[in-house]
Amino acid sequence: MHDLGAPGRHDGQAGPDGLHELDGPHELDRFENGLIERFEEHPVLAHITRLPDEDFTALLLQRRFVSLAFTPSYDLAIDLLRDEEGLRIARIILREEYPGAQGHAPSHREDMTEDLRRLGVSREALVASRPTAATRRAITDTLELIADAGGHADADLRLLTFLRFWGEVLVSVEYGRLWERMGPLFTAEGGGRNRSRFYHPHLVHDAKTHSLATVSLLSDTHSDRLAARVTELLARAEGAAGAAGFWETEEQALRLKAGFYDQFLPALDSSTPA
Repeated sequence: MHDLGAPGRHDGQAGPDGLHELDGPHELDRFENGLIERFEEHPVLAHITRLPDEDFTALLLQRRFVSLAFTPSYDLAIDLLRDEEGLRIARIILREEYPGAQGHAPSHREDMTEDLRRLGVSREALVASRPTAATRRAITDTLELIADAGGHADADLRLLTFLRFWGEVLVSVEYGRLWERMGPLFTAEGGGRNRSRFYHPHLVHDAKTHSLATVSLLSDTHSDRLAARVTELLARAEGAAGAAGFWETEEQALRLKAGFYDQFLPALDSSTPA
């Protein structure tokens, strides 16, 4: 896996170097922002505009399979959550994936397919696409991490932290980078009006817009709504013990995301002039 500069140990006995006392929202926020910056600098994301067109299409098709695993991942976490307020927030977010009770509105997954078609991906390409070994591993490891989180004493904290960081914060980061490549294609017609139904809306409503120290349930984005409950659970935990579950979970989520994009490093290398 590409080295994102992940510090320290991951055995649950000690925190990352220099971060053993991550027991306050400001310290945890700095730690989290560091992870976000590391993910933004993954070579494939940082140089997304250099990928050949066929490789960018392949990336979008593989990322589609990860998106298809979003709802079962939420469902699994909901099965394991015991915190009522956390359950309520997770249920609301999951149900937003399927708007409209009468079946007239497309799901978010259908919006993604519509965006892919606007980007030139044919139905034939969707039919022919299959998840690679790396993509299958990313999906399987996601479900395993959720199941493992449910077995900890601080399961609610770990599960909500994972849903937020893996399913919301880092998704917004991903789509922010992808938007650098796809944005002009969605605004080229219609007088510059943004025609994206999936990627840009998720870039916005999944984003982290408040620090962990200032977030509240009145915040608008999915990330911030989950963060409000995560910070409440952290406040109830016993200092560094609760923080350990937070940073362990976020580092695991980051490794999952980075591992998915590693499969496209050879395509990036081949696009670099000798």
